[in-house]
Amino acid sequence: QVQLVESGGGLVQAGGSLRLSCAASGRAFSLYSMGWFRQAPGKEREFVTAISWIGGNTYYTESVKGRFTISRDNAKNAVYLQMNSLKPEDTAVYYCAADWRNWGTTARVADSYDYWGQGTQVTVSS
Repeated sequence: QVQLVESGGGLVQAGGSLRLSCAASGRAFSLYSMGWFRQAPGKEREFVTAISWIGGNTYYTESVKGRFTISRDNAKNAVYLQMNSLKPEDTAVYYCAADWRNWGTTARVADSYDYWGQGTQVTVSS
């Protein structure tokens, strides 16, 4: 069992930066691939980025490439999302998720994840 708690959201002007953190409790964090998803009002939850449980491989959705960076620190049981050059369309609730020893194209699919955090709000003003 893994519990995930996101933090670091807030209100920022367009062009600004935020760093989201996701703290995990439980055992064997290093054996989980970790993903970030987001959900804007009236829209479905969408994949943002993910990092593999082994090798540190990453995926990014096209709209955030070059602006967002995912990283993880297994010693701290944490995964991070550095968001730069934020745009109003990045406004959403951001969720981290954990997927047990799985990687591949399923990393982009919300249903493949086993555990979810409660989300943190990111609002980008124009």
